[in-house]
Amino acid sequence: MSQSPITTHILDTSRGRPAAGVHVTLEYLTEHGKASVLGHGLTDADGRLRTLLSGDERPQVGTYRLTFDTGAYFSALGVEAFYPSVSIVFLLRAPEEHHHVPLLLNPFGYSTYRGS
Repeated sequence: MSQSPITTHILDTSRGRPAAGVHVTLEYLTEHGKASVLGHGLTDADGRLRTLLSGDERPQVGTYRLTFDTGAYFSALGVEAFYPSVSIVFLLRAPEEHHHVPLLLNPFGYSTYRGS
C-alpha cells in the first residue's frame, strides 16, 4: 500500500523532538459548513501520520481540516498548554499531488506550512 495522499508531521519545538502519540482527525468540509470525517490516527514515534487515507484513495478538490488533540498530548507530558486543540483548514486544489501539512507546536503557540 502506498502512502496517504494527505499526511502530517508534528514537531514539538519546546522539546526539540517529534510529538508522538497525538490524535489527529482529517475532515472534508462542504460548502455548507458540514464536516465529514475521512480518517484519523495517532502520530508515530517520529511525529508522523501517514495513514489518514489509504494510498489508493484520491481526495477531491475542496476544503479540508486537520484537528490535532494538543491538549491531551501536553497533559500526558505534565505541561500546561494554552491550546486544547489545533485545527488547520486548507484548500486542496490538485488532488493528484501529495499534500503534507506539518505542525510546529509548543505549549503557547504553533505554526504550519505546506510541506512536501
